[in-house]
Amino acid sequence: MYQLHIANKNYSSWSLRPWLLLSELGIAFDERLIPFDAGGANWAPFRRFAPNGRVPCLHDGDTVVWDSLAIVEYLAERHAGVWPADGAARTWARCAAAEMHAGFGALRQRCSMNCGVRIRLHAVPAELQRDLDRIAELWNEGLARFGGPFLAGAQFSAVDAFFAPVAFRLESYGLQLGEAADAYAARLRALPGMQRWLAAALAEPWREPGHEAEALAAGTLLEDRRLAAG
Repeated sequence: MYQLHIANKNYSSWSLRPWLLLSELGIAFDERLIPFDAGGANWAPFRRFAPNGRVPCLHDGDTVVWDSLAIVEYLAERHAGVWPADGAARTWARCAAAEMHAGFGALRQRCSMNCGVRIRLHAVPAELQRDLDRIAELWNEGLARFGGPFLAGAQFSAVDAFFAPVAFRLESYGLQLGEAADAYAARLRALPGMQRWLAAALAEPWREPGHEAEALAAGTLLEDRRLAAG
């Protein structure tokens, strides 16, 4: 059975992507969660399972696959449904997922994933608005071109998994992308895997100061839905 090494569900957008893909496709795996160190010293503990000292990392027997995009492609070689069967949809989905993997730096910096909080942003600077506009453009294109309800057609696939953290970010920071894109984000959040991830994130006892500071620097805290840290 696969072993998927991840970090805190409240914060780790990178961990969410392969976890959700495996979960929604019904591919069996063993979750190994190692919380982020409160002092940011993650290199040594994460190096025990990942050569790059980061999450996520997939173990398949003696094979070690690090980086979320590499994990997805490894799974695609072994399981149907990771990418769309239609060639045009598959090509588009790979491009959109790769763009998410490599880009949208302003969104990552200004609106780090923190599933448990609701924050009103102090401002939406131009670089963040550009990222939001581009995501809306991508989502609307995929939904219109391939018919929905997912980005590349009728079935959930890897491209949806890559944008799943954005769906949480939109809710956490009160952001909107337009009617069709917002409805798609709501569909993502309603997936069984997303609901399980969120429930676990809200129940986590850990608070990592760096991630907390990033979220609070973006705006005013309106609500913290997490259980009180023990």
